[in-house]
Amino acid sequence: MAASSCDDAAVDWRGRPCRPHHHGGVRAAAFALGMVALEMAAVAAVGSNLITYVFGEMHFPLAEAANVVTNFVGAVFLLALLGGFLADSYLGCFPTILAFSLVELAGLVLLSLQARLPRLRPPPCDMSAASPGDAAACEKAGGVQAAVFFAALYMVALGSGCLKPNMIAHGADQLAGDGGARARRLSAYFNAAYFCFCAGELVALTALVWVQTHSGMGVGFGVSAAAMAGALACVASGAPLYRNEPPRGSIFTPIARVFLAAFTKRKLICPSSSSNNLANAGAGDGRRPARGDGEFRHADKFRCTVWLLTPAEAAGRPRRFLDKACVRAPAQQNGGGGSGDAAPESPWRLCTAVEVRQAKTLLAVAPIFACTIVFNTVLAQLQTFSVQQAGAMDTALPLPGGGGGFRVPPASLQAIPYAVMLVLVPAYELLLGRRATGAAVITPLRRVGAGLFTVAFSMVTAASVERRRLRRRPCAAALGGGGRISVLWLAPQFMVFGVSEMLTAVGLVEFLYSQAAVGARAFMTALTYCSYALGFFLSSALVSLVNRATAGLAGDGGWLGDNDLDRDRLDLFYWMLAALSAVNFCCFLLCARWYNSGEDADVAAAAQVAAEHNDVSH
Repeated sequence: MAASSCDDAAVDWRGRPCRPHHHGGVRAAAFALGMVALEMAAVAAVGSNLITYVFGEMHFPLAEAANVVTNFVGAVFLLALLGGFLADSYLGCFPTILAFSLVELAGLVLLSLQARLPRLRPPPCDMSAASPGDAAACEKAGGVQAAVFFAALYMVALGSGCLKPNMIAHGADQLAGDGGARARRLSAYFNAAYFCFCAGELVALTALVWVQTHSGMGVGFGVSAAAMAGALACVASGAPLYRNEPPRGSIFTPIARVFLAAFTKRKLICPSSSSNNLANAGAGDGRRPARGDGEFRHADKFRCTVWLLTPAEAAGRPRRFLDKACVRAPAQQNGGGGSGDAAPESPWRLCTAVEVRQAKTLLAVAPIFACTIVFNTVLAQLQTFSVQQAGAMDTALPLPGGGGGFRVPPASLQAIPYAVMLVLVPAYELLLGRRATGAAVITPLRRVGAGLFTVAFSMVTAASVERRRLRRRPCAAALGGGGRISVLWLAPQFMVFGVSEMLTAVGLVEFLYSQAAVGARAFMTALTYCSYALGFFLSSALVSLVNRATAGLAGDGGWLGDNDLDRDRLDLFYWMLAALSAVNFCCFLLCARWYNSGEDADVAAAAQVAAEHNDVSH
């Protein structure tokens, strides 16, 4: 990462134009990376052991407790879209980070207070020993207790969700530059950001969970609050060094104008020239013309569908539907009936080529984004069923020299992918991150594809291990549980997924950020987290559909309907997910081929859209 440079729009923390070699650069990005690690440690420690607190301390039934955790995780990921929208449209990344850091910190402090003050929790009770039919056995949290808990929990969700895309985008914004040099610095930055993400997650799943287990949830939540306070202090201390991209108004308004203008002009003749030349035809308002089509790979995509026109109207007409948003109405083309003083068309009826290209870019990345949802569905299995698998296996690890051995907590297996990635990310950066010329060896899109290809093998491994466990079940039953296979058999599936996540997650966020215009980078980064949420929701839907489809096959409740892995067919469910991942990879290949189709364009063509958007804003 080299020295920084400032574009015309970037400002410092006081709103003054930033100075090259003083604002931005690797020094400023390092503060954002520090916040990524500390904030991830804080929120991951809450989410990883939340079900224990909701079930054991708040006395929610197990099914309700699981829903509380699922809703919390889904809210964090979906609220990332809100954070990206607010930052790009109205607040800017750095003010958004400061505001929602305080919200998350307040939520963590409130959670810690509730866990430590007896009056804010129900009386102690052993939920595991209570009879399910005895409603009075353990008093469930309600009234003020429940209100305080959910207020604190969703303050954490709101703060963390809105922070996640802005931390990443704000750090990347510090690395200004042009062409391949900036792309190389961004690739190294995203690798470093994911390394910090994994480090925070690993600390949360080991050290902070240990504190929660041995010192109580009140102390554990307090440590999370301290980590969040450290994250806020870290990012705030770098304020004098930041180059800040100012907000440019609603990111959806220009896109909405393009679709509305194209639809209202759907019957107009679209000139044979491309969208870039069409902008020149509509440049009477002084907006900058766009560059040639040879530099924009999506110029000839998204053509008009035939049903919008009559056969006579459609005959012989180019059908680049969105390009019609750049075509002047006949009255304006003819000078307003000869008067020469034609009134300019409304921005809702006449758009620039830059706006059309932004809309096309957003539509073009949508299929790539959709192909990563199945990947996150696999992640959901490793955080749910694989943990249950571990509970049905031998968790004892013999210690050197004999002794009673050490028992592996099933939930701690989730730390394996992050431990793997702490090794793989630096190795990837050193071995594959650069050529002698400084260019990236693997483009972000190819990196995503390699990860989607690899994830299927994680499910193949998981299915094979589960089948082996089921075959050993009669032997284990005969020996009173002594013949169960070791929990270490689960390590390979977590390790393979770690490789896949290192490729897919980093590649996706780099790809989306590189395709975004200057005023939409935080929101595009937020789509990465939206993919996580949709993947978890798809997992829930698949489990329900599989149970319904297989319920009558063996006279039971389906592959996953018995709440007992010894009677369920989790291995078949894993094989289904492996097949689904393979089909998803094939779909990705088709989407990637379509995305790269068209003119021979540069991989970073969307960066040109960003530069043009920046000029237009002035």
